[in-house]
Amino acid sequence: MKLAPLIATLAFTGFLTVWEAPLKVINPILVQASAQELSVTQKIALLTKSKGQIGSGDQLRRFFFGDLEPIGIQPGGAGHVVNLYNKANNVTFSYCSTYDVIVAVKTGKVAKFEPSEVK
Repeated sequence: MKLAPLIATLAFTGFLTVWEAPLKVINPILVQASAQELSVTQKIALLTKSKGQIGSGDQLRRFFFGDLEPIGIQPGGAGHVVNLYNKANNVTFSYCSTYDVIVAVKTGKVAKFEPSEVK
């Protein structure tokens, strides 16, 4: 019996065990999201909770890839923000591409948010 495959398997298992523990401490929501499929309302709630935080734009693209329609551009964020409408769920997201963040979320088709919401 060769030891190399056995050692590689043990090393890989140990790596996965060591990786998951710190991830749970840093952001338990990421582990939950990867462990189970989230409903649409949970996805929208997670985006609303994480708006203004770096990476929320990545979450938006991951959750609603191909379902977003740009309906307006307005001053805000770090220059301009794009308002993206999700027809399937009747929700509009205001997205700042400079910092890759969601700055506002509203139900319905909103072509222009209030300036105080997208600063």
